[in-house]
Amino acid sequence: MDVSVTPLVERIARVLAAQRISANGVGQEESAARLVDARWPDYRDDALAVLHTLREPTAAMATAGDVAAWERMVLVALDEAKPDSVV
Repeated sequence: MDVSVTPLVERIARVLAAQRISANGVGQEESAARLVDARWPDYRDDALAVLHTLREPTAAMATAGDVAAWERMVLVALDEAKPDSVV
């Protein structure tokens, strides 16, 4: 299994940005990579909302795997998304 080096919140935010910006989604841009690179932080709060929702697996997901491990992994992703320091 591949392991990403990019924080999950950023990966989700990039997908949300691309879906809205790219012509492959609902956007207009045929070449959206640079815009996604610049704009993904605008979708960070949406990505965090998705992660908060993912904390609780569905019944089918729970049957397929370890619920405690799932919750720990999502909580770690949320923890990774916290700012390094409070100013």
